[in-house]
Amino acid sequence: MTVFHRYRWLAPTLLLLPGLAWLAVFFLVPLGFLGYQSLQSGSFLNGYSFSWAFSNYGDAVGTYGPQFARSFLYAGIATVLCLAIAYPLVYWIAFRGGRWKNLFLVFIVAPFFVSYLVRTLAWLNILADEGPVVRVLRDVHILGPDGRLLATAVAVVAGITYNFLPFMALPLYVSLEQIDPRLLEAAEDLYASKRAAFVRVTLPLSAPGIVAGTLLTFIPAAGDFINAQLLGTPNQKMIGNVIQSQYLEQIDYPSAAALSFILMALILVALALYAKVVGTEKLTG
Repeated sequence: MTVFHRYRWLAPTLLLLPGLAWLAVFFLVPLGFLGYQSLQSGSFLNGYSFSWAFSNYGDAVGTYGPQFARSFLYAGIATVLCLAIAYPLVYWIAFRGGRWKNLFLVFIVAPFFVSYLVRTLAWLNILADEGPVVRVLRDVHILGPDGRLLATAVAVVAGITYNFLPFMALPLYVSLEQIDPRLLEAAEDLYASKRAAFVRVTLPLSAPGIVAGTLLTFIPAAGDFINAQLLGTPNQKMIGNVIQSQYLEQIDYPSAAALSFILMALILVALALYAKVVGTEKLTG
């Protein structure tokens, strides 16, 4: 027996080592430092010291509870809107796009070729008080003569929806594109209407894409702060804005670290509840 055959069981471990090292250096170590920092007390001028200051967590929840709630509310609405927009769009691309499928997919991901900040700034012009959107809404009397969209929750949710739409569309497309058209033909041969075939065949088979898309959209949207900062007012602040302010303006590192850990914990709880509702097999399917 050669040395290679004797130690071939080491091959999978060796292949995993680079990835594990990357996670350890760039995820676990910073996460551990963040947890250590969240339990410190003191000030930037006088210095921070580790004192098991669990009160940082209680103070963070008590002070910034509305921002946490608003972040999850905005992220949830944006996720639902992304699903409502992306599903019919990618359904048409997958089943009706023909030889133009790749081109249509390029159109979906094209915004990624532009900076996230620039994309959000563009919405300042789109939703401006004298812009085309507001003008049309005033003409049809959805908005009053002095009505506006900027500096409102509508603008913030619209910006989040636009920026994270591709995160919903691409997983959905992968699931829909893999559906064998013969299954739909078989359903119609068994006297199922197009609506019944969609509900009983297409929708269940695309469920993994729906789950993946909602996760990929909701998680980053909950921590977003650019849209609320540029398109909203202090009344629309999300928890990401608070964390940014605590780090860069207030220079209160322990509070910022505690807020970050609470946000991660709440997202994990939300994911656990979501997994229980939809079933873990769809999360891994």
